[in-house]
Amino acid sequence: MTDGQLRQSQVITTYGPGALVDLPRHSAIMGGLDTWPKDLDEIVEPRLARVLRNLTDVPSPRLYAPPPAPDEPWASPRGIGAWRFPEWFVVQEDNDGDQERSRRLVHRKSLDDRGRFDGKDVVPTRFVRACPRGHVDDLDWTGFVHGPGDNCRRQLWMDERGTTGDLAELSIRCECGKRRSLYEAAELDRNPLGTCRGTRPWLGLNTEEDCSQPSRLLIRTASNAYFPQIVSVLSLPDRGTAVDSVVAENWEDLSIVDSAAELTILKKKPKIAAALDVFDDDEVLEAIARIKSGSGVERHVKEVELEALLGAQEGFGDDIPVDPNFHARRLPESVWRTSQLSDGIEAVVQLHRLREVLALIGFTRLEAAMRDIHGEYDTDVERAEIALEPSWYPAIENRGEGVFVQLRSDAVDRWQQTPEVRRRLDELRLGHAAWVENRKVKMAFPGGPYVLLHTLAHLLVQSLAMRCGYPASSLRERIYAENGRYGLLVYTGTPDAEGTLGGLVQQARHIEDHLAEALRMGQLCSNDPICAQHAPAESMRNAYLHGAACHGCTLIAETSCEMRNDYLDRALVVPVLGMDAAAFFPAPL
Repeated sequence: MTDGQLRQSQVITTYGPGALVDLPRHSAIMGGLDTWPKDLDEIVEPRLARVLRNLTDVPSPRLYAPPPAPDEPWASPRGIGAWRFPEWFVVQEDNDGDQERSRRLVHRKSLDDRGRFDGKDVVPTRFVRACPRGHVDDLDWTGFVHGPGDNCRRQLWMDERGTTGDLAELSIRCECGKRRSLYEAAELDRNPLGTCRGTRPWLGLNTEEDCSQPSRLLIRTASNAYFPQIVSVLSLPDRGTAVDSVVAENWEDLSIVDSAAELTILKKKPKIAAALDVFDDDEVLEAIARIKSGSGVERHVKEVELEALLGAQEGFGDDIPVDPNFHARRLPESVWRTSQLSDGIEAVVQLHRLREVLALIGFTRLEAAMRDIHGEYDTDVERAEIALEPSWYPAIENRGEGVFVQLRSDAVDRWQQTPEVRRRLDELRLGHAAWVENRKVKMAFPGGPYVLLHTLAHLLVQSLAMRCGYPASSLRERIYAENGRYGLLVYTGTPDAEGTLGGLVQQARHIEDHLAEALRMGQLCSNDPICAQHAPAESMRNAYLHGAACHGCTLIAETSCEMRNDYLDRALVVPVLGMDAAAFFPAPL
């Protein structure tokens, strides 16, 4: 349907297959991949393809970019399909501005060739039914009013009292005299909308699947109508793969190595020494062990990225980049460290060039599926498919820049062992347990280091946005807590560009200033003492995954956060009111 235009990135993040959209003249549901053009541009990212293979069981998934907008206004667009949805409409009756309005509910089949009913315009009803697995369907309006076993087919009306549009002010009435408040449709314990029929209108007709979940009332334009499941990777050199390749090339010599001492002796050969020069002995020994055991090199996405970031050479980034997708340099310590405030920081890395690839693999409704701290979904997470038999997935690539901050591992380990931190983490675990029980999901507590890094990243984003030239909503985070190594990346990126202007990456030189500003913002919130003394497990507003964190201090745009603004606690970063001993950093002067 050529009745609207979206940016390529929106097709991945907001309006992908299965999303409910309001087009200029219609309400629709975005079609599955089977409705997309065939001549799409392929995006090559082998590491992301391997992740998708493990998540989806598609043997060799490929990545293709959504069709771009035409270069010229008169050019024929290559669009993606959309289906009209819902199929029930409300007639725009003449009510003369009365407080109480009555409008007829009609089905699409009752409309004339001009899409009108009885000569009057109609608008799609804003109410549909859905389930967390992504299924969505029209409400059985007749069955809702009359109940099971009643075959009445007389005209239905939607009566509205007041002007708020609240469910309590809406009722559905049949001309036979029966009436039912729409508020009852939201009472899940009564199962008023019946069992989900497994309908998947975005995939076309006759695509239903078995589903036993109760249907829930859903407003088409609500924020919980579509939760895309996006997997992303940074195009960084995989040191694990590289060392494996070098070891394999020199296997005739290295096959006899079983210890560091034997490796040291063997490296006296100039050929071996030159081949292994860029790798640590531990990396080489691990590669040898992997090859001898026959195990694969499959590692978490973030583990590979962290190794590449930590392996960046020292410099200022003024050398000519060899890799157009990744150019990082560890900033000399003398440039950025000026006080004891940053004693907990090990290194600062400038990412002058980076490439991020994001792929859409499915979606849910009503409830979002959570990723783990490695940025990956569980393989058993239920998701709605975006094609009948997917063999490829839509993806986009962003190019930009970033700043990576590594914390000292020994400092984090000592911090975790203090009694005050243990007590605070116990409180956060209780909140996590209450959330798990409330949501009926399985997810492990991410751990103290992750909450520390995550909260620090949110505070730094707010400080960096004041000086780097990008709004906070365009900055994003990536948290690394892998194998006893800890760091955070704040970056930005845009599609269809070769990079950004360097405003963010240059702020690495002033990281101490930003750290001091972040700690000042985190030390006192406008909602203190309520925010600072928030008990996660006893939350009256169900904020089970927050410690000392709220919209007044720590929460940022959800598009910037990799954990949907969960697992945050200022008390682990800086001293706050009533809790000054669990902080990793001291109070700023």
